[in-house]
Amino acid sequence: MHKSAAGPHIFRKDATLDRLAEQFNVAQFVSFAPTAKGPLQQYCRIVDMPANIPFESVNAALHYLFERSGEGTVNIRSFSETQTQSREFLYGLRSVDEVQSALGRLAAEGCFTIVNETIDVSDGGVSGVAMDGLVEFRPDATPRGVERPGFASLPLEWAKSILNIVYGFEPEINAGLIGRLEFSLHPRPHGWRKAHVIHWEFGPSTDIERQAEPAWPNDFSRMIGDKVYGLLIADFLGLPVPRTTVICRRIAPFSFGRDTGSAEQWIRTSPFEQIPGKFTTARGWQDPFRLLQLEDPGHNLIASVLAQQSVPAHWSGAALEDASGKLIVEGTVGSGEAFMLGTAAPQSLPGEVSAAVHSAHRRLRSVLGPTRFEWAFDGERLWVLQLHRGASPTEGASIVPGDAANWLVFEIDRGLEALRELISILPENTGLILDGQVGLTSHIADVLRKAQVPSRINNLPKSVQIDS
Repeated sequence: MHKSAAGPHIFRKDATLDRLAEQFNVAQFVSFAPTAKGPLQQYCRIVDMPANIPFESVNAALHYLFERSGEGTVNIRSFSETQTQSREFLYGLRSVDEVQSALGRLAAEGCFTIVNETIDVSDGGVSGVAMDGLVEFRPDATPRGVERPGFASLPLEWAKSILNIVYGFEPEINAGLIGRLEFSLHPRPHGWRKAHVIHWEFGPSTDIERQAEPAWPNDFSRMIGDKVYGLLIADFLGLPVPRTTVICRRIAPFSFGRDTGSAEQWIRTSPFEQIPGKFTTARGWQDPFRLLQLEDPGHNLIASVLAQQSVPAHWSGAALEDASGKLIVEGTVGSGEAFMLGTAAPQSLPGEVSAAVHSAHRRLRSVLGPTRFEWAFDGERLWVLQLHRGASPTEGASIVPGDAANWLVFEIDRGLEALRELISILPENTGLILDGQVGLTSHIADVLRKAQVPSRINNLPKSVQIDS
């Protein structure tokens, strides 16, 4: 321990790491101090060995660390006794001789060093910061990755629940309730306590006030699939979600949701980000691996495939908020595939169905703000089939309000893929008028909103419910 220029006592980096290891799981490490004779062991935490056991030599300490390193490589972090900032950092060293040579050089320069096992941050896990009941995290990054945009942000209890579902264990991040914790979570156990969560730093909270922003897409939702992330949020908030098994590209399968009472399965694809109506949603089982190969051979569009229990749907549809905050509710008898694809018009909903949709919306909006969701009603219960956050620009019959120099008529019966093709070649300052009976919440409308093409429905179906 020493005094900084400002006066208060602070602990040297390796001493701080040793203190952290008294309470938490840390990456296996051995630290050294510089002496005239070379590096001298200070602290160590190596699995299945007593804390700070003294080794007979630097070489012996490194051999033990390499033998127990899950990745078979180590890193060296160098620092001075009087400064908290790190100096030279060496990553992924593969041999004892290479490490010992680097330690000798750094000791001659007066550097203290920590040699720790390499832990792969691209193993399908996540890293981040938990502080004051808020968790920010992302895959494929160190905990400092939350300093860049694109991270997931959730209240701590939300994060613990969702990560527990996805990875199959409850992450030990409760220290984020009383301070600032930098952590990484891994599908395989690591560290000197052989646990799934590595604790990298823990200290007092900062003065920066931040609130959880449960928005997506983010890098974590892209890894598991946009549709999956939304359904996990709905499930956590207590909305009925059909029992779902997720087959991901990057992590082991996991399941969540409630039993619908049906033995029938649906196969649904979950892209990295929402692409309305583009990929397969089908009744009955299909080979998920063949489906991925056929629809995403480049591995850059679909994150996962969902096997989901069928809902014995009496009515199905979708709901979204328009630009003024009014709720638009549409649906049709049965499972609703034709309606969502824009090949069938919405129908007038019974009062109990409309009431159930409004009730679900109120629950979601009270926590998430404006939302959009697809639903199915089985005669007793409303089930959430997709959930997205945010309002739409829609106003009345205008799917995307706006002026255009030219307007083209698109006949709805040409289908969704024809619309995508037309949008891809649409001249600038050109809008579309939809001719046919189509809903404001259909995938036809979703595609136009995503492309931000000025568009309106020529004859808005009278069955469309818009709150007054």
